[in-house]
Amino acid sequence: MKLLKRPGPRPGHCGITLAAAPLGTVLLALPLGCAVLGPLLADAPASGVSAPYATSDAQHPLGTDGLGRDVLALLLHGGRSALGMALGAVAIAYLVGGIVGLLAASARRRWADELLIRPLDVLLPLPTLLVISVVAVGWRGSPLAIALAVAAVNVPPVARLVRSAALDAASSPVTEALRLQGESPIRIQLDHIARSVISPVAADIGTRVTLAVFLVGSANFLGLGLNPTAPDWAVSISRGREGLLLQPWAVLAPAAMLVMFTVGLNLLADRLLGRSRHRTQEVVR
Repeated sequence: MKLLKRPGPRPGHCGITLAAAPLGTVLLALPLGCAVLGPLLADAPASGVSAPYATSDAQHPLGTDGLGRDVLALLLHGGRSALGMALGAVAIAYLVGGIVGLLAASARRRWADELLIRPLDVLLPLPTLLVISVVAVGWRGSPLAIALAVAAVNVPPVARLVRSAALDAASSPVTEALRLQGESPIRIQLDHIARSVISPVAADIGTRVTLAVFLVGSANFLGLGLNPTAPDWAVSISRGREGLLLQPWAVLAPAAMLVMFTVGLNLLADRLLGRSRHRTQEVVR
């Protein structure tokens, strides 16, 4: 009688996972480096410095946009608003939604759980872009208001994710023992329950940031956010589409930055999840 062996990892799977780490780092480092260091490397782009839709030359390596501004200078100055608003919105969503989700999972009474989660359900069926549009019009395209609107529409799904992931840990015998020993609720939340949501949050954060980049970019692209002449990647794409055939770099360069950021972030998130799953399998064996 032949014994069945436990199936191991698929051939080539480990290599693909390892290769994703440096690729994701490079893809993520380029737009982040551009957003952080770009304004220090180039002067703010000014209108009319050259002919509109000029082709590449020694003075303007990527040409100029429809207002005669250097595309490379726009690229170096456009990342802070594009990525800053999205990352800030996701950070606020996880801060608020994470706290609400952990409190709901740890609630000893069902009514307390319902009181925390049900009000957030009101935001779930609302069209996201409609909420952002109303906020943008009401606050005249304020970047802070748009970031808060994007954070608000992401709080309910984040809270539900954290609550679902923390339910088992919050009702486990370990948690009950810690409560009987007189441990403070904050320490129980941080030392035990919060650890159970790390993997689900890591799996979600790449998608959540990608969605935030899309929403912030869509608001700026539709003219609901920043000033139409602002050096923002999404605004540059919106303005550059008018002369796409004359000056494709005005659209392709900022679009490539957004694509590299989202792809690189998701590759690194998948890499971290793969390492966590591999450690778990080793412990089980």
